[in-house]
Amino acid sequence: MSETRTTATPRSGGIRAGRRLPIVAGPVTALLPWVVPVVLVLAWQWAATTGAVDATILPPPSKVLATARSLWSDGELPRYLLASVRRVAIGFGIGAAIGLVLGFAVGLSRIAEALVDRSVQMLRAVPHLAVVPLLIAAFGIGELPKIVLVAVGVLFPVYLNTVAGIRAVDPKLVQLGRSYGLRTPGLIREIVVPGAMPMILTGIRYALGVAWLTLVVGETIATSDGIGYLAQNGRDLLRNDRIVLAILLYALAGLIADQLVRLLERRVLRWNVNYRKDIGR
Repeated sequence: MSETRTTATPRSGGIRAGRRLPIVAGPVTALLPWVVPVVLVLAWQWAATTGAVDATILPPPSKVLATARSLWSDGELPRYLLASVRRVAIGFGIGAAIGLVLGFAVGLSRIAEALVDRSVQMLRAVPHLAVVPLLIAAFGIGELPKIVLVAVGVLFPVYLNTVAGIRAVDPKLVQLGRSYGLRTPGLIREIVVPGAMPMILTGIRYALGVAWLTLVVGETIATSDGIGYLAQNGRDLLRNDRIVLAILLYALAGLIADQLVRLLERRVLRWNVNYRKDIGR
């Protein structure tokens, strides 16, 4: 009798623990990504205020936050943010659209691959930041060269991941679709696109990061607004707090863009167990 009691108790306790685990793990898992950033910010504040780091070179977060509040109340910071977001949105839209069209053409057609792929690979080998002087000569110092630069930076990762995603689709699934009477448009819609979508979305996530990195250089081209202008203005005025604020804004914008794509992944790829929100529970 005593042996039965000892065996039952851990089993019932294990069931209760198993039921409570998802409730506890949810908030803990949500907070884990913020542990390292919070620790780094606290260490940064401590180092700058205690003199371990020269505050004139690396201002403390409190100083950077005060600068952000001042610029926001003056209306400068919203203007800078809107200008940079507009450039990234337009450039990314153009570059991603071209990359997707070329990627699907090359992934689905050997003729298109023979016509397009080698030229694209040659252009990809050229650092797109090296074409800045040519863009200025061709389009001047307005908005167009910045947008073109972002579009060029976005095109290649989207193209490569789209081609790789299409080529990774299981040929047996395509044969199965044909056996069910699907023609080419139906095969592309029902089998190829869903199968390639994880790689395509990975390319889009990577391309968004490239877009913001490219914009850093693009906004050094004779501009009077944007996050890059904020950094340049801080350099000219010897205001390192503005430079650090610009760096943090670029990082925050990249994080938000990445999170939006991850939300899109969970929605579009909800059929895939690896992208379900409750995986592992």
